[in-house]
Amino acid sequence: MNATQPHTPASLAKRPSLWIAALGFILLVALGILGGYQSGLTVRRDAQATVVFQQLSEQFQLGVQALNAERYEVALQHFQFVINHDPAYPGVEEKLTEVLVKMSVSPTLTVTPTPIITPTPDLRGVEEIFTRAKQLLDAKDWDGAIANLDSLRKTDAAYRAAEVDGMYYVALRNRGVSKVINEKCANINLEGGIYDLTLAERFGPLDSYSESLRTWSRFYITGASFWELDWLQAMDYFSQIYPHLPNLMDASCKTATERWRYTAIKYADRLWMSGDYCAAQKLYDEVFLNAPSVNNATAFPTATAVYENCVGDGGGPPPPASETPVPSPSPSPTPIP
Repeated sequence: MNATQPHTPASLAKRPSLWIAALGFILLVALGILGGYQSGLTVRRDAQATVVFQQLSEQFQLGVQALNAERYEVALQHFQFVINHDPAYPGVEEKLTEVLVKMSVSPTLTVTPTPIITPTPDLRGVEEIFTRAKQLLDAKDWDGAIANLDSLRKTDAAYRAAEVDGMYYVALRNRGVSKVINEKCANINLEGGIYDLTLAERFGPLDSYSESLRTWSRFYITGASFWELDWLQAMDYFSQIYPHLPNLMDASCKTATERWRYTAIKYADRLWMSGDYCAAQKLYDEVFLNAPSVNNATAFPTATAVYENCVGDGGGPPPPASETPVPSPSPSPTPIP
């Protein structure tokens, strides 16, 4: 008697359900693993953010302690560390301003003058102007503060001279920074920012942050002056800026990163047209890696042809015109593409 039993309709019907159950189990396991991985990533990110916040909090508190102990150079270093990592850290800008004011006020000897019988001058006017300037400084109205300080100096140049110098420094320094770094690109004025920071330097040494802003602003302006005139020179200047201040821009709203991306592609086109295929390929690859943008798509056909010629499979010289159009030189020194 054959022990093999024929498959009944009931046994056949059970097999699909077993496969479905197995697949469902595998899917649940996969989802569990994926969920665990994502949860692990979240935990690690949160832990990293917590560590960074703790470091900034520690540096801020050390800065406050140094400020209270009148060790202003030490306090400045702590506050600069915080503001370089998180410019929006609560209270750091106010403390940095306080340090700069105190550093800019040099201690002077108080000399008691020989009494002279003269009418006591009425200082209510200058006192009122001074108070108003201080209020505007606290409110971060740099224009208003500077206007009042100018009026005060015209009225009485010797009135609380050291304190007024310190207020000038803070107002000019912060106004200069706000002209260089601003959320609204229409309010950006690199030349004006450089000018304000240079004026502030007359009242005290610039801190490292504002000094770097002035340096990179000068580089940006110089790089823009070569726009459409010398792609290599323009590329070189913006290549130095974007790793440090990628979002630095002028009133054109073109960031340093975008300026570098555009000029690098233009110069890669020139290398391609001159037959230096591998140098062009290296530059295209650098752009696509370091400055990803949807606008890079227009350069992909050229980059592909460059690659084929570099590895020896291109089969010929470049086309008579670059795949990425090169505009004719503009008479303006800093045209915007």
